[in-house]
Amino acid sequence: MPESIEIASQKPGGCACGHTDVSTPVLDVRTIPHQIRHATIHGAFDAIAPGDALVLIAPHAPVPLLRELEGRFPIDVEYLQEGPEEWHVKVTRGAAG
Repeated sequence: MPESIEIASQKPGGCACGHTDVSTPVLDVRTIPHQIRHATIHGAFDAIAPGDALVLIAPHAPVPLLRELEGRFPIDVEYLQEGPEEWHVKVTRGAAG
């Protein structure tokens, strides 16, 4: 007889699998092919809840991308490192208005 599968409920700060890591995810976009870079970042940003943040590591200041995100959600931007080789940008998603 197969074992029963327990479905975990989503916990605050975690996902349905029960994972409760509350650290800010870091996405190094330098390793993502340019053709799919923005789409990948949009998907990652869609996955975070309002009030949560994502740190992007980019080869340049991601101004066009930030404008794209700003057109979809209210965001707060904090530059953690500004060049010359890489930029680290913490983007916090605000609540939809």
